[in-house]
Amino acid sequence: MTAREANDHLGRLHREAGWTQRQFVQAVNRIGTERGTPLMYQRPSVNQWINGHLPKGETRPLILEALSRKLGRPITHSEAGFPTPPQSLTSHPNTVEGLIDLGRQDMEPSRRSIVGAGLFSVALAIPDWPDVLGRMEAVQSDKSLRIGMADVEVVTEMTDQLNAIYNRRGGRTSRPMAAAFLTNTVIPYLRANASEEVRKSMMTAAAFLCYVTGWMAVDEGLHGLAQRYYTKGLELAGASSDYLTYCHILRGMSVQAADLGHGPTATRLADAAASAAPTTGPLMRAFMAGQQAHSYALVGDRAAAMRSIKETERAMDAAGSGKTQLGGYTPATLAYHSAQVRYSLGDVAGSVESLKLHFKLRAPTDSQVTELRFQSMLAERQLELGYLELACSTWSEVLAKHPSLQSGAVDQFVAEISRRLRPYRSNSVAKAVHERSLQAA
Repeated sequence: MTAREANDHLGRLHREAGWTQRQFVQAVNRIGTERGTPLMYQRPSVNQWINGHLPKGETRPLILEALSRKLGRPITHSEAGFPTPPQSLTSHPNTVEGLIDLGRQDMEPSRRSIVGAGLFSVALAIPDWPDVLGRMEAVQSDKSLRIGMADVEVVTEMTDQLNAIYNRRGGRTSRPMAAAFLTNTVIPYLRANASEEVRKSMMTAAAFLCYVTGWMAVDEGLHGLAQRYYTKGLELAGASSDYLTYCHILRGMSVQAADLGHGPTATRLADAAASAAPTTGPLMRAFMAGQQAHSYALVGDRAAAMRSIKETERAMDAAGSGKTQLGGYTPATLAYHSAQVRYSLGDVAGSVESLKLHFKLRAPTDSQVTELRFQSMLAERQLELGYLELACSTWSEVLAKHPSLQSGAVDQFVAEISRRLRPYRSNSVAKAVHERSLQAA
């Protein structure tokens, strides 16, 4: 396509989306803002694009993402009439080399803002299990380094410690540590000499560390970066033939999509994650079905959501209260999922009751990050029901604990307080909390 040739591919997609030109550029501009690089495209830009003027390289992924979200399917560069870009890190042909590039860029302060600017994509290409099963590219082994199961245990224990730091302090504290450990310690282990058993165990441990690091990036609001870590985790899980870790990461990706409001993507990922669960016992089934229930509710499928939440309850009963809960999935988590299902289906009062139950069931050792996130949700829904002073009391608890956390997700909730309370400043209690929130934001 030359500059004078109309882009019929993009024109067809524009018509299929049913957008006006103004709606098209508004969607692209919104995604630019979401990525952290606000755009000011106007309606004539759409005419220019369709008439053959090639958008800037950094704008093309935003156009594709806007169309993908509107049409509910991945839109590729070629389908939109754009030249195919060089391979990105997310589709790097060599898992370890791609992970080295990602980790080093994430560690480097001068590059971190660029790496973190990656956009959450509903059109992200998820490596299918058959494509990653047993696949591990030949890597240059470090002949001077041989690892054993003790080294695998070090990675597992360090991942647990990093996750504990995240739960206590938030992603901005823990993720730089995780990225450094991954790059400086774990990647050399992946290239070391080892027995087949140790090699696969190390890949599984590295896969789970990628998942945890991605989870921390989500907390920071770095959603594109999180997807890149998740994708590397999927590749490593496949290379070690660890289907359960692969499904565990897919579920985490569904949680991310659901929290961002992308219901169809969350549902697709939750269903893919649950595909192995029926044969792995009630704990895994509850872990997966709870997320499916939330995803179904987001897309308005009431019957499927209620069926899945009932399935989660039955699975938790079958597992028994004395068992170790998988992935932190406990009765408190089930209550949270019930709250999200109820809220997504329009039952705000029922959602508040489920959130109250969640806090009754929480253990003292549970994540402080999720505690403040869920308390913030509770306050917002209490206000939605008209319980102004009760909501202010809940927000006061959030504001008291907020300084101890370095969490982008909690920061976003705190920033919302002043906006939500602005119309109620004639109430002395609301005014006081409003002023506290301005100081905290």
